[in-house]
Amino acid sequence: MSRLASAGTLWPEITVLERGWLSANSILFAAPAGAAPAGAALVDTGYCTHAEQTLALVHAALDGQPLARILNTHLHSDHCGGNAALQAAWPQVHTAIAPGQAVQVRDWDEHALGYIPTGQQCPRFRVDATLEPGSEVSLGGRPWQIHAAPGHDPHSVILFEPEARLLISADALWEKGFGVVFPELDGEDAFAAVGATLDLIERLNPATIIPGHGPVFHHLAPALATARARLDGFVQSPLRHARHAAKVLIKYKLLEWQQIDQDGLQAWFETASTLVQLRTRHFSHAEPGAWLATMVDELVAAGAARREGERIYNA
Repeated sequence: MSRLASAGTLWPEITVLERGWLSANSILFAAPAGAAPAGAALVDTGYCTHAEQTLALVHAALDGQPLARILNTHLHSDHCGGNAALQAAWPQVHTAIAPGQAVQVRDWDEHALGYIPTGQQCPRFRVDATLEPGSEVSLGGRPWQIHAAPGHDPHSVILFEPEARLLISADALWEKGFGVVFPELDGEDAFAAVGATLDLIERLNPATIIPGHGPVFHHLAPALATARARLDGFVQSPLRHARHAAKVLIKYKLLEWQQIDQDGLQAWFETASTLVQLRTRHFSHAEPGAWLATMVDELVAAGAARREGERIYNA
């Protein structure tokens, strides 16, 4: 599911493309009157299997205006998977990414970028610049602050417009949580970085939050309370986070496939080194096939998947 979300209290230049969970939300900024040189800009571009849909949504929202800029809050495949298609449609589009991985993009190192280890796809795209924390970028004719937001991804940034107190929070804060803390899956300590980013968001005190997934929301305090409670649970039990992350990665692939048989899922699992290492690090007592079946069973029990014989379906 994708839809044009109501701008609500946002100004007219902003269109929020609220996407299904396989794709991140996209935020489109039309060029305001008299600001044509800056052109229209799109923050985050969805997953590659939704590229045709992304193009259609952006074309419809722009209503003939060219796309001048792409900005990526971070380079997870659901946030930048539409870059290549948009660059093909608008060859002159300028693409700026969160700092830290420009070399890997230019060399197209799919291992370092995490696409091969997670078993996900992302067509090669071009990078022209980086979004440097501590600086500003003009969007919709207004200056937006760029802030580093490590935790979910060590290179992620968030964007804040202080006059309207409007925050593009990416996966650092959702209305009911935040994204998987990927550095933890590689054995790095990153829960403290999640907490520091939540503290930063609290200091910014946004009145309106456009998250990476889910609807625009306006109530910061309960969202922070929910996120901090979840973070505390993960800090107390890293195993809980590992189990959650495994199911998220499997569910994400089910969203892409829609259905797969057990053998196909097992074959994919064996190529997704992030999952293999996660199981080895946290669940080494369990035989790989049985552990994978248990993760699927838990998704089924939660209503996030269903089984019919040997086939597993997204739900």
